[in-house]
Amino acid sequence: MGMFNTTGKVAGRAARKESTLKKLERMNKALRHEEPDRVPISDFFWGGFTKRWRKELGLAEDANPHYHYDLDWIVTVPNMDPWIRSFETLKETPDEVIVRTGFGAVMHKFFALPMPEMRSWETDTFEKLEAAEFDDPRDRRRFFSAGDNQIAGVGDGFQRNSPAWIETVKSLHPDFPVYGSMLECSECLTRLVGQENAMLWMGEEPERMGAAINRIGAFYLAMAEAELEAGEGLLDGFVIWGDVAYKHGTFMSPAYWRKYFKPWVAAMVERVHARGLPVIYHGCGNVHAIFPDYIEMGVDAYNPLEVKAGMDAVDLRRKYDHRMAFCGNSDMQVWETGDRDAIRREVLRKLNAAKGGGFIFQSDHSVSSSVSGATYDYIVKLVREFGRYPLRLGEFDGVQ
Repeated sequence: MGMFNTTGKVAGRAARKESTLKKLERMNKALRHEEPDRVPISDFFWGGFTKRWRKELGLAEDANPHYHYDLDWIVTVPNMDPWIRSFETLKETPDEVIVRTGFGAVMHKFFALPMPEMRSWETDTFEKLEAAEFDDPRDRRRFFSAGDNQIAGVGDGFQRNSPAWIETVKSLHPDFPVYGSMLECSECLTRLVGQENAMLWMGEEPERMGAAINRIGAFYLAMAEAELEAGEGLLDGFVIWGDVAYKHGTFMSPAYWRKYFKPWVAAMVERVHARGLPVIYHGCGNVHAIFPDYIEMGVDAYNPLEVKAGMDAVDLRRKYDHRMAFCGNSDMQVWETGDRDAIRREVLRKLNAAKGGGFIFQSDHSVSSSVSGATYDYIVKLVREFGRYPLRLGEFDGVQ
């Protein structure tokens, strides 16, 4: 578990609000397994949810859940594309757009649907992967220039010419604890060659694929180091994006993951901790088989702990005590029902994992348009009411 204190790292920058410093203290105490004034809360919001939330709650067209609820932290993404280049538009109508991105992926985005489809990849053979030469991971355009990038631009929404990462960080810095972020090898492979190709090549050519993974790991480690330098004095923590699992377990064997993927995660955690910053690892799916490895690497908190994949923060706290903090795990499937009694039961039960600190309240993935504005409003009020220390959870106190 990393020890950190970022409160004083803003010398020479615009003064932060007292409320922001309080949020930073709240986050850091929770991540150090101390009890702050209350359980921190934030989330990742889909654009579709934000539009629905504004409409249903009668809010302004530019209303933002982070500002509206004064949430406790926010994450930012630089340009992590292997190749820094503008989107190549292959088709565009009022209803859809097809572009080729800096991952060499052809992305098909229907504006009426929440997420895009990856249709094909430039790097579609093992030989192309081995021969690939990426742009400089330390290129300043990744952090200091506006431009197209796949992760910021093609998701539940679509955006060309995303703002420069550093300007986004600076704009958020007065109001929120701001986290930087970086991909690790598994997430890159999904975007660069596709999940099916990646798994097939690991099975057919495990050692050669391992060498390719090591090249990718070194690439993103260098990019993370450059991001930490670019954001010196402005970042309060760091998220590593690295989905390695699905509902029933890891995509690759735990042994293969430990040999080729884990060392690069460990190295990135070490680099972030060397800057005095905490690390939240974001990995969907069922990671029970490798969960102790994240503790061993010193990851400060694990996110999102998907309920439908068998992850449960209360059970994990009982099993691992306070060896790692948890971020997430409130069941989106329950949120989507709008059933106030079921939601109250879900929220208060999961707050048992917050006893002694070590818990940041979020959904178990991200907030989609299937959740009503009134439901999220109710959830925030529940957490703010029952998440104050010392926790008093009524009939849900101690519920397993």
